[in-house]
Amino acid sequence: MFRDRTDAGRRLARSLADYRRPHPLVLALPRGGLPVALPVAEALDAELDVLVVRKLGVPGNPEFAMGAVGEDSVVVIDHATRRRLHLTPDEVDLVAARERAEVDRRVHAYRGGSRRLGLTGRNVIIVDDGLATGSTAEAGVRVARCLGAAHVTLAVPVGSREAVDRLSAMVDEVVCLQTPSPFRAVGQHYASFDQLSDDQVVAILRQRPRGDTRVDQVRPDIDADVLIPFGTQPLDAHLTVPPDARGVVVFVHGTGSDRHSPRNQSVAKVLQSAGFGTLLFDLMTDDERAVAGDSLGVEDAAARLLHVTDWLRARPEVDGLPMGCFGSSSGAAAALVAAAEHPQAFRAVVSRGGRPDLAARWLPRVTAPTLLIVGGHDHAVLDLNRQAQRQLGGVSLLEVVKGAGHLFAEAGTLPQAAALARAWFLRHLSA
Repeated sequence: MFRDRTDAGRRLARSLADYRRPHPLVLALPRGGLPVALPVAEALDAELDVLVVRKLGVPGNPEFAMGAVGEDSVVVIDHATRRRLHLTPDEVDLVAARERAEVDRRVHAYRGGSRRLGLTGRNVIIVDDGLATGSTAEAGVRVARCLGAAHVTLAVPVGSREAVDRLSAMVDEVVCLQTPSPFRAVGQHYASFDQLSDDQVVAILRQRPRGDTRVDQVRPDIDADVLIPFGTQPLDAHLTVPPDARGVVVFVHGTGSDRHSPRNQSVAKVLQSAGFGTLLFDLMTDDERAVAGDSLGVEDAAARLLHVTDWLRARPEVDGLPMGCFGSSSGAAAALVAAAEHPQAFRAVVSRGGRPDLAARWLPRVTAPTLLIVGGHDHAVLDLNRQAQRQLGGVSLLEVVKGAGHLFAEAGTLPQAAALARAWFLRHLSA
């Protein structure tokens, strides 16, 4: 029996006194793991951070885990479980999106303006207040591995024998002080087992300063009109980069439209709310429109899209972030041509009401995961997209929005398209 979590942490620290790996990083599973982890970090003179994870519960049975999500949009799926339970990818995505939102909320609450400490190549000690089923600890282990931890030790004061045995096969080392039998609940082994608040978690983290130079500060956010150098006259654009963006999506419109397109702006806001930066730009300068109207060939549009992407990639606000492209109408064809000509340009492409047939000879060379969104009432374009999907060289999906026409002007249809785009970019674009 432990007096409280701090007492348990001190005893756990004594058991870890012989830990010999250099520069350990102690990661607490919040909230209950923090008071246990603090004495461990102090005894080892180690850095302390939280490992914010959420297990993915099976629909209808949330305690049965089918995977985990963590920071940086890490998603770990147990595909054997998914197949055994006949769960569709969409069902998994819905659960993952909900839990990812909770991860984001907790990260913001616990760290404020700072990002997590880097795990790549680190010796990590994951600490919790106990193991019952061990599903949350398992989620933490899986996420830590995905984030690059080189050596993982799981340290807990108390746990069930079944959970300890199962997790021993997943980590390099398990330190568990007590494995009572029968084991019913973690709280039964503490005289005081009060729940912690988010404010208490923050207060504990502040007791252990973060000295690692690899702590990344949140990227500066930007929401402004910008000018993209191009020939003798720049292209007008609007760039939005939310704090700690997970990726950036470049919008390319069709003939007769521009960066002020209300449909593209609506989709952009949905993507921004999911943590993506967006760039909406005009394909033509004012002088060009005055001479030639809004007519621009697909190859020329693709070349300009790549020029804009190169300019964007050089900006400090988006340094290192993965990029995707959202194209509408003939702009979708330009996006596919650009993706074929420069496969490294975009990690994912979404087409809304697009004309991929205009990029027919480039389609077999498109390897970026591509989502084709078409209105159910846009019959001619729907047929063109079905034919195009068969020619695409990489992963692709065709989604039909019932009741939507070519412009998705029907009530409720554009939000459906935006939600589909958001899910696609969350799956294929997140950093």
